[in-house]
Amino acid sequence: MNELDFGGKRVLVVGGSSGIGNGIAQAYRAHGARVQVCGTKARAADYRGVEGSDLDGLAYAPLDVGDSRAVDAFAPDFDGLDIVVLAQGAVIYNRGEFAMDGFRKVLEVNLMSLMACAAKFHAMLKASRGTLIIVSSTAAFHATKGNPAYNASKTGAYGLTRTLAQAWAEDGIRVNGIAPGLVDTKMTKVTTDHPKRLAASVARIPLKRLGTPQDMAGAALFLASPLAAYVTGHTLVVDGGLIL
Repeated sequence: MNELDFGGKRVLVVGGSSGIGNGIAQAYRAHGARVQVCGTKARAADYRGVEGSDLDGLAYAPLDVGDSRAVDAFAPDFDGLDIVVLAQGAVIYNRGEFAMDGFRKVLEVNLMSLMACAAKFHAMLKASRGTLIIVSSTAAFHATKGNPAYNASKTGAYGLTRTLAQAWAEDGIRVNGIAPGLVDTKMTKVTTDHPKRLAASVARIPLKRLGTPQDMAGAALFLASPLAAYVTGHTLVVDGGLIL
Protein backbone atom coordinates (compact mmCIF):
# COMPACT_ATOMS: atom_id res chain seq x y z
CA MET A 1 0.00 0.00 0.00
CA ASN A 2 1.25 3.45 -0.93
CA GLU A 3 0.01 5.85 1.75
CA LEU A 4 0.95 8.81 -0.44
CA ASP A 5 -1.22 7.73 -3.37
CA PHE A 6 -3.89 10.39 -3.76
CA GLY A 7 -5.44 8.83 -6.87
CA GLY A 8 -9.12 9.75 -7.10
CA LYS A 9 -8.88 12.39 -4.39
CA ARG A 10 -10.42 15.80 -5.03
CA VAL A 11 -8.30 18.67 -3.76
CA LEU A 12 -8.90 22.40 -3.56
CA VAL A 13 -6.01 24.73 -2.75
CA VAL A 14 -7.12 28.28 -2.05
CA GLY A 15 -4.16 30.52 -2.78
CA GLY A 16 -2.73 27.76 -4.94
CA SER A 17 -1.87 29.89 -7.95
CA SER A 18 1.67 30.65 -6.80
CA GLY A 19 4.14 30.29 -3.95
CA ILE A 20 3.59 27.82 -1.14
CA GLY A 21 0.05 27.00 -2.23
CA ASN A 22 1.19 26.23 -5.75
CA GLY A 23 3.92 23.91 -4.53
CA ILE A 24 1.36 22.06 -2.43
CA ALA A 25 -1.11 21.84 -5.31
CA GLN A 26 1.46 20.43 -7.71
CA ALA A 27 2.57 17.87 -5.12
CA TYR A 28 -0.96 16.53 -4.77
CA ARG A 29 -1.31 16.43 -8.55
CA ALA A 30 1.98 14.54 -8.89
CA HIS A 31 0.62 11.98 -6.44
CA GLY A 32 -2.52 11.33 -8.45
CA ALA A 33 -5.09 13.82 -7.16
CA ARG A 34 -7.41 16.01 -9.17
CA VAL A 35 -6.58 19.52 -8.05
CA GLN A 36 -8.23 22.91 -8.42
CA VAL A 37 -6.52 26.11 -7.32
CA CYS A 38 -7.78 29.61 -6.72
CA GLY A 39 -6.01 32.92 -7.19
CA THR A 40 -6.79 36.58 -7.63
CA LYS A 41 -6.21 36.87 -11.38
CA ALA A 42 -9.09 36.49 -13.83
CA ARG A 43 -7.63 33.60 -15.85
CA ALA A 44 -4.98 30.94 -15.51
CA ALA A 45 -3.23 32.42 -18.54
CA ASP A 46 -2.62 35.60 -16.56
CA TYR A 47 -0.12 33.69 -14.42
CA ARG A 48 2.06 32.80 -17.39
CA GLY A 49 5.57 33.98 -16.57
CA VAL A 50 4.75 34.74 -12.93
CA GLU A 51 7.54 33.56 -10.65
CA GLY A 52 6.54 30.63 -8.48
CA SER A 53 3.46 29.78 -10.52
CA ASP A 54 2.96 26.47 -12.37
CA LEU A 55 -0.64 25.75 -13.28
CA ASP A 56 0.05 22.79 -15.60
CA GLY A 57 -2.45 20.04 -14.90
CA LEU A 58 -4.41 22.13 -12.41
CA ALA A 59 -7.94 23.46 -12.76
CA TYR A 60 -8.12 27.18 -12.01
CA ALA A 61 -10.80 29.55 -10.79
CA PRO A 62 -10.54 33.18 -9.68
CA LEU A 63 -11.45 33.91 -6.07
CA ASP A 64 -10.86 37.07 -4.09
CA VAL A 65 -11.00 35.75 -0.54
CA GLY A 66 -10.94 39.31 0.75
CA ASP A 67 -14.53 39.59 -0.50
CA SER A 68 -16.84 37.47 1.65
CA ARG A 69 -19.54 37.59 -1.03
CA ALA A 70 -17.13 36.03 -3.52
CA VAL A 71 -16.41 33.20 -1.10
CA ASP A 72 -20.13 32.62 -0.58
CA ALA A 73 -20.73 32.46 -4.34
CA PHE A 74 -17.74 30.26 -5.19
CA ALA A 75 -18.43 26.77 -6.52
CA PRO A 76 -15.52 24.30 -6.83
CA ASP A 77 -15.12 22.22 -9.99
CA PHE A 78 -15.80 19.01 -8.09
CA ASP A 79 -19.07 17.65 -6.71
CA GLY A 80 -17.19 16.82 -3.52
CA LEU A 81 -13.89 17.52 -1.81
CA ASP A 82 -11.50 15.25 0.07
CA ILE A 83 -8.80 17.79 0.91
CA VAL A 84 -8.98 21.56 1.28
CA VAL A 85 -5.82 23.60 1.78
CA LEU A 86 -6.18 27.24 2.79
CA ALA A 87 -2.94 28.90 1.71
CA GLN A 88 -4.12 32.43 1.03
CA GLY A 89 -1.99 35.21 2.40
CA ALA A 90 -1.35 38.95 2.38
CA VAL A 91 1.18 41.25 3.98
CA ILE A 92 1.76 45.02 3.83
CA TYR A 93 5.22 46.43 4.41
CA ASN A 94 6.49 49.93 5.27
CA ARG A 95 4.32 50.12 8.39
CA GLY A 96 1.15 49.90 6.31
CA GLU A 97 -0.37 47.45 8.79
CA PHE A 98 -0.27 50.08 11.56
CA ALA A 99 -3.00 51.99 9.69
CA MET A 100 -6.43 50.53 10.36
CA ASP A 101 -7.29 50.16 6.67
CA GLY A 102 -4.17 48.06 6.16
CA PHE A 103 -4.72 46.13 9.36
CA ARG A 104 -8.29 45.23 8.37
CA LYS A 105 -7.26 44.25 4.83
CA VAL A 106 -4.64 41.78 6.03
CA LEU A 107 -6.92 40.33 8.71
CA GLU A 108 -9.69 39.86 6.14
CA VAL A 109 -7.46 37.80 3.85
CA ASN A 110 -5.32 35.99 6.41
CA LEU A 111 -7.89 35.15 9.07
CA MET A 112 -11.50 36.05 8.29
CA SER A 113 -11.37 34.27 4.95
CA LEU A 114 -10.05 31.10 6.61
CA MET A 115 -13.23 30.74 8.60
CA ALA A 116 -15.36 31.73 5.61
CA CYS A 117 -13.74 29.06 3.43
CA ALA A 118 -13.76 26.43 6.17
CA ALA A 119 -17.48 26.96 6.74
CA LYS A 120 -18.11 27.01 2.99
CA PHE A 121 -16.55 23.58 2.45
CA HIS A 122 -17.47 21.95 5.76
CA ALA A 123 -20.36 19.94 4.32
CA MET A 124 -18.20 18.53 1.51
CA LEU A 125 -15.43 17.55 3.91
CA LYS A 126 -17.94 15.98 6.27
CA ALA A 127 -19.37 13.90 3.44
CA SER A 128 -15.91 12.58 2.49
CA ARG A 129 -14.54 12.47 6.06
CA GLY A 130 -11.83 14.64 4.63
CA THR A 131 -8.97 16.86 5.66
CA LEU A 132 -8.59 20.61 6.10
CA ILE A 133 -5.10 22.11 6.20
CA ILE A 134 -4.54 25.73 7.24
CA VAL A 135 -1.24 27.40 6.31
CA SER A 136 -0.19 29.85 9.01
CA SER A 137 3.38 30.95 9.78
CA THR A 138 6.09 30.76 12.39
CA ALA A 139 5.03 34.37 13.01
CA ALA A 140 2.35 32.79 15.21
CA PHE A 141 5.11 31.97 17.72
CA HIS A 142 7.12 35.21 17.89
CA ALA A 143 6.76 38.94 17.39
CA THR A 144 7.14 40.56 13.95
CA LYS A 145 7.89 44.19 14.75
CA GLY A 146 6.80 45.76 11.47
CA ASN A 147 3.71 43.67 10.73
CA PRO A 148 1.10 43.63 13.49
CA ALA A 149 -1.75 42.48 11.24
CA TYR A 150 0.25 39.66 9.70
CA ASN A 151 1.28 38.49 13.16
CA ALA A 152 -2.17 38.73 14.66
CA SER A 153 -3.74 36.94 11.70
CA LYS A 154 -1.25 34.07 11.73
CA THR A 155 -1.60 33.68 15.48
CA GLY A 156 -5.35 33.57 14.93
CA ALA A 157 -4.93 30.95 12.21
CA TYR A 158 -2.99 28.77 14.64
CA GLY A 159 -5.77 29.00 17.20
CA LEU A 160 -8.48 28.45 14.60
CA THR A 161 -6.78 25.24 13.49
CA ARG A 162 -6.96 23.79 16.99
CA THR A 163 -10.54 24.88 17.57
CA LEU A 164 -11.92 23.59 14.26
CA ALA A 165 -10.09 20.29 14.84
CA GLN A 166 -11.88 19.89 18.14
CA ALA A 167 -15.25 21.04 16.79
CA TRP A 168 -15.23 18.98 13.60
CA ALA A 169 -13.66 15.73 14.80
CA GLU A 170 -17.17 14.39 15.38
CA ASP A 171 -17.81 14.96 11.67
CA GLY A 172 -14.82 12.84 10.70
CA ILE A 173 -12.82 15.86 9.53
CA ARG A 174 -9.18 16.16 10.51
CA VAL A 175 -7.96 19.76 10.73
CA ASN A 176 -4.24 20.47 10.85
CA GLY A 177 -1.89 23.29 9.96
CA ILE A 178 1.50 24.08 8.52
CA ALA A 179 3.61 26.94 9.89
CA PRO A 180 6.27 27.82 7.31
CA GLY A 181 9.41 29.66 8.26
CA LEU A 182 11.25 31.85 5.76
CA VAL A 183 10.27 30.44 2.35
CA ASP A 184 11.59 31.72 -0.96
CA THR A 185 8.45 33.17 -2.60
CA LYS A 186 7.38 36.52 -4.00
CA MET A 187 6.01 37.47 -0.57
CA THR A 188 9.49 37.30 0.95
CA LYS A 189 11.22 39.42 -1.70
CA VAL A 190 11.58 42.18 0.89
CA THR A 191 14.22 39.89 2.40
CA THR A 192 15.50 37.74 -0.44
CA ASP A 193 16.15 40.65 -2.82
CA HIS A 194 18.57 42.27 -0.35
CA PRO A 195 21.83 40.31 0.02
CA LYS A 196 22.75 41.57 3.51
CA ARG A 197 19.26 41.06 4.86
CA LEU A 198 19.10 37.61 3.27
CA ALA A 199 22.48 36.58 4.70
CA ALA A 200 21.44 37.68 8.17
CA SER A 201 18.18 35.76 7.90
CA VAL A 202 19.81 32.54 6.67
CA ALA A 203 22.38 32.79 9.45
CA ARG A 204 19.55 32.42 11.98
CA ILE A 205 18.30 29.19 10.38
CA PRO A 206 20.07 26.08 11.72
CA LEU A 207 19.73 24.26 8.39
CA LYS A 208 21.34 27.32 6.71
CA ARG A 209 18.97 27.68 3.80
CA LEU A 210 15.60 29.13 2.91
CA GLY A 211 12.60 26.86 2.74
CA THR A 212 10.93 26.06 -0.57
CA PRO A 213 7.29 25.51 -1.51
CA GLN A 214 8.25 21.86 -2.03
CA ASP A 215 9.37 21.62 1.60
CA MET A 216 5.90 22.76 2.63
CA ALA A 217 4.31 20.35 0.17
CA GLY A 218 5.92 17.40 1.92
CA ALA A 219 4.17 18.36 5.13
CA ALA A 220 0.86 18.80 3.30
CA LEU A 221 1.12 15.35 1.74
CA PHE A 222 1.78 13.78 5.12
CA LEU A 223 -1.02 15.59 6.93
CA ALA A 224 -3.64 14.54 4.36
CA SER A 225 -2.43 10.94 4.15
CA PRO A 226 -3.28 7.82 6.16
CA LEU A 227 0.13 8.25 7.78
CA ALA A 228 -1.43 11.10 9.78
CA ALA A 229 -4.73 9.33 10.50
CA TYR A 230 -4.42 10.01 14.24
CA VAL A 231 -3.16 13.58 13.92
CA THR A 232 -5.60 16.46 14.33
CA GLY A 233 -5.39 19.97 15.75
CA HIS A 234 -1.64 20.03 15.16
CA THR A 235 0.30 22.75 13.35
CA LEU A 236 3.50 21.33 11.90
CA VAL A 237 6.33 23.86 12.00
CA VAL A 238 8.43 23.60 8.84
CA ASP A 239 11.15 26.19 9.29
CA GLY A 240 14.59 24.61 9.14
CA GLY A 241 14.88 25.18 12.88
CA LEU A 242 14.33 28.96 12.69
CA ILE A 243 12.34 29.30 15.92
CA LEU A 244 14.38 26.85 17.97
